[in-house]
Amino acid sequence: MSPAWRAALRTALSLGLQPEAFWRLSLAEWLALTEAPAAATCLAATPADLRALMARFPDEETR
Repeated sequence: MSPAWRAALRTALSLGLQPEAFWRLSLAEWLALTEAPAAATCLAATPADLRALMARFPDEETR
């Protein structure tokens, strides 16, 4: 077995796949399992958003 296949099998095992399931995967399925996740889209909060959150979730005063 080539080093690339060994690495792929180790990755599959780290994902919880049994070897039999790994060998049944199509290339498209394997790529979907191992591709890097898409970057999360983050919308910037406005000052008004921050004020609304602060009003909704005020800090508890500890004295």
